[in-house]
Amino acid sequence: MKTVGVIGAGSFGITLVKILSRNVDVLIYSRSSETVDCINIRRRLQGVTFRPNLRATSDIQEITSTCELLFAVVPSSSFRQMMKAFCPFLKPSHIIIQGTKGLDVSRINEADWQQLNFNKSDVCTMTEVIRQESNVIRVGCLSGPNLAKEILSGQPAATVIASEFDEVIKLGQTVLSSKKFFAFGSHDLKAAEIAGAFKNIIAVASGILAGMGMGKNMQSLLITRGLREMIYFGTAMGTSGSAYLGVAGIGDLIATATSEDSRNYTFGKRFASGEDFNHIMSTSPEVVEGVRTLKIINQLAKNEKLNLPIVMVLHRVVFEGFDLQRGLEFLMNDSFAVDVDFL
Repeated sequence: MKTVGVIGAGSFGITLVKILSRNVDVLIYSRSSETVDCINIRRRLQGVTFRPNLRATSDIQEITSTCELLFAVVPSSSFRQMMKAFCPFLKPSHIIIQGTKGLDVSRINEADWQQLNFNKSDVCTMTEVIRQESNVIRVGCLSGPNLAKEILSGQPAATVIASEFDEVIKLGQTVLSSKKFFAFGSHDLKAAEIAGAFKNIIAVASGILAGMGMGKNMQSLLITRGLREMIYFGTAMGTSGSAYLGVAGIGDLIATATSEDSRNYTFGKRFASGEDFNHIMSTSPEVVEGVRTLKIINQLAKNEKLNLPIVMVLHRVVFEGFDLQRGLEFLMNDSFAVDVDFL
């Protein structure tokens, strides 16, 4: 792989560029001509200075003809639209590894969710969207505790490359691995994607606890019970429960639900501090994926009759004006709950 492509110039897209450019030439795609110019002319974006082997483009045909391996990192709400735009230029020989931690229900208009009563088959992971909207066969996902600010500051980190294809895993490991960045391999593709989406919900809840002045006792309890709900939801979606006990599951959950660098945690903390929902969303520097995922999984849990108490209470708090303290009391009064019931 002489040149690897990155689709999306958000914070994690830029982080991927920094990691990849240690090993290969990189071509990054952005729809914004201003972003392309910042990278190509100023050699700098979001406070990050780039190596000479990075170039940017806003031409879909250029990046797809130049790069056989593409990393796709765009918000879940626009992922399907992006794939439709790229579809005419993609071939079965392409390999796409997606790094978006969210779910897709874009085939159903959000206003019709309740009326249409969507089910599990209507909720798609990003690799399922790739296969639905293109002829690309070899797909994978990038998941794990990858807080962009920590990686960009030079701190060591690890990730998981999950795919049904060994060659996708090995290729991803080859182009990403360095002395400060290690890539594990996994064949549990769907589980890695569900874990990456679900942990953002728990991160929002953890931020709310912090905004309420709660300490580590409550935070650790939330993370533990949140892991239980993640496994319960994942198995209901047809995946193996053991997949959530690794780096892409509990590893990513701990990082995202405890760090001030997590946009989902920060959203929760600001929300609990009394800031207006719309103001937080409009002033967040990056998309808060956990908020959209919360709406999707809460509605799916209702339709499929899944017992997800944290999801249910958090949805009422964030979207229905339910009192924070009452929500906490509701969760704490589940006196008949079993500690470990997912192994």
